[in-house]
Amino acid sequence: MKKLLFPLVLLLLTACGSSRKVKVTGVEIPVARYEISEMYLERLGYTVSFNPETNIPNWVAWELNPERLIERESRSDRFVPDPDISVRRAITTEEYKGSGWDRGHMCPAGDNRWHWRAMDESFYMTNICPQNHNLNRGDWKELEEACRRWASVEPVYIVCGPILYDVPKYGYIGKQHQIRVPDAFFKVVLTGVESGRPRAVGFIYKNESGNYKRDKYVNSVDEVERITRLDFFSALPDAVEERVESRYVLSEWP
Repeated sequence: MKKLLFPLVLLLLTACGSSRKVKVTGVEIPVARYEISEMYLERLGYTVSFNPETNIPNWVAWELNPERLIERESRSDRFVPDPDISVRRAITTEEYKGSGWDRGHMCPAGDNRWHWRAMDESFYMTNICPQNHNLNRGDWKELEEACRRWASVEPVYIVCGPILYDVPKYGYIGKQHQIRVPDAFFKVVLTGVESGRPRAVGFIYKNESGNYKRDKYVNSVDEVERITRLDFFSALPDAVEERVESRYVLSEWP
């Protein structure tokens, strides 16, 4: 895929000692390394690749920055079918009732309190996966809160989504539609792009109960790419992408 040039310009400006602010957009959008079934949907607060075969996202990507941490809206809690999908095909919250699984946000509502439409769209069912209750309310939530801490310093670029084993561990839920239950979840985070000190980290969470420290879940972005077959942060210059994705230092992500 052709590389975008804006991150390279940013790094050159930083190397030259320029204090000029450079706006970076789109670096969070991943590229699939395999043929993927998707509906590409752009929202105010995030972008989603929704899979109409599994009825869950392939991935959800968004930028989180200090401006988006300003809380102007309360949590909606109104899960609704995605209006860009036909009524016949759209997933409703009824599909989850009695399943034993939470309606787990990929892009969390807590990242979208900066605008009423962003909040409403975070409850579209195309942004939701069946998720273990303890994970959703526990370790996964703690990672979401950590991302907001990191974003209070400078922008972070986040991609997350389900991991599906070739032989499903949990199978499917749904009354009108078959919704694949993820076997695990991934999240990758990039920051430091604007300051010229980029770093990235990846996480993998099994879709099960547990109360563990973050070091149990941490991985390099390269490892998450190997498992998901997605190419993350490919808009970065090759040398920068290779460096930040091959390593992580957990102490840099307090």
